[in-house]
Formats: sequence, structure tokens, C-alpha cells
Amino acid sequence: MEHTETYHYQVMRRAIETIDAAGDAPLSLPDLAADMNMSPAHFQRLFSTWVGVSPKRYQQYLTLAHAKSLLRDRFTTLETAHAVGLSGSGRLHDLFVRWEAMSPGDYARDGADLTIYWGWFESHFGPALVMGTDRGICGLAFAAEAGPEPAMADLKSRWPKATFIEDPTFLRPWATAALGMTGETKLHMIGAPFQLKVWEALLTIPSGHVTTYSEIAQSIGNPKAVRAVGTAVGRNPVSWLIPCHRALRKSGGLGGYHWGIPVKRAMLAWESARADVSADVS
Repeated sequence: MEHTETYHYQVMRRAIETIDAAGDAPLSLPDLAADMNMSPAHFQRLFSTWVGVSPKRYQQYLTLAHAKSLLRDRFTTLETAHAVGLSGSGRLHDLFVRWEAMSPGDYARDGADLTIYWGWFESHFGPALVMGTDRGICGLAFAAEAGPEPAMADLKSRWPKATFIEDPTFLRPWATAALGMTGETKLHMIGAPFQLKVWEALLTIPSGHVTTYSEIAQSIGNPKAVRAVGTAVGRNPVSWLIPCHRALRKSGGLGGYHWGIPVKRAMLAWESARADVSADVS
């Protein structure tokens, strides 16, 4: 990633964190720009380029009221979404995702004989830890809330017998596509059969839309397994690409998020902003 692009990632990350920390208290454009050491006009242009809407508009997407409006206006019935082709074989965000699941036998061996490469990359939502095999990305964690050491320990604990090698160069094409949402990326999903069902269901939720844990349970043919679904959603190793952030409580509450509620809120706001911009253009 070029130095200027990395710098812009950092500015946008700090801006989103600043907006989120303010809660429901709106921040003015001059105050935000001053915090970022930029002129209001330059900050407005940069923010709008990266996020898709103005800082003022973006702040509206971060509220709990917006989460509730998503559930009211953009609730996705997963069976319908799958029927019309909104699944892992189609478009996710603005990139093409192909995924391959590890066999149950391989999963049971805790990653033995598996080589997993890892590296750190910048993202819209803070530092991102990307892990992958020769088949594709198998782990994606965000460290803005948890910190780098806990994020690393968390992902490594999922495949304790694997061999881990730091190699961001190997991962860069997939990571760039995944985090920059351009081109094609591959996923190598490593999980138990029930988890894989839940993660596949998550792939059917279009960007800018949401669903509930109970709806996911219904869609995989196990309507009483709401709690187990919630656990599987929380164990999703590839955040953002397998969009567990799009699962909400029936009340419209955000529920939990493995990498921190502020990250989940920022993801939903970012997607909503871009979805609304696309709708206005079309």
C-alpha cells in the first residue's frame, strides 16, 4: 500500500473513532477537520471519497435509531435472498468472493499439517490481521478495540496445531481486494459443519441490509438453535467478508460483536452510506 493511501486510511480510522466516541452528540465539520489537522474543505472531500457521504450524514448512520430503521426497512429474509442469487457465489460488497470449506476431518485435527500465513494491513476500521492458506483467506480480525496481541492470540487459538508464518507479501493481493473491495478474493473457511452453515447463511445478506439471529436459525432449518447460531456468528473467523456484523437482535439492538461494538457500528454505517449513494445514483 502506498504511503499516501496508508495515511488516508489512518485519517479515516481516526475520524470514525472520533465520531463514534462522541455518541449521539453531533460533531461539526470544522471541529472534526481540526482534530484531523486538515482544512474543513479537504477533510470533507477526503471523507466523502472514502466513506461515500459527508461526515454529517455519516453520523446519522451511527445511531441506535439507524440500526432499528435497518431492521424495519432493510430486513433480509435469507431464504428469499438465496433464491434470487444473493449468496456466496455472487457479489459481496463490491468484490467477488469465492469460498471453499475445509472438510470436517481436517477441522477436527485443529489445523495439523496446515500452513497459515499472516500479516497486518490497514483498513477502514483500523488495523486488520489477515491470515490465509494457499487456498485463500481463513482469518480476518480487527484490532482497533481488542489490540494486536489479543487479535493474534484469538485467531491462532482457532487452529492450535497449524504452522504460522508471517508473510504479508503472500497475502497482499487477497487482502487488498478484501479490504479495498476491488477485484477478487478467495476464502478458505475452517470450521465445524454447523458453523459453516451459519457462515454461508451470512453470505446471503446483501450489503446495506441486516437480519436477525432467529432468522438465520430459521434459514438453516434449525429454528430453535438461536443461541447456537449466535455462538457460531461470534466464532466467524473472517469478519467483514463473512458479514456477521449484519446480524442484529429482534429489538434492533446491535447485540454483540467479537471485535467490538464500535467496529460493528462503523461497518453498518459505512455499508448503509454506500448503499444509499448507489441507490441515489441508480
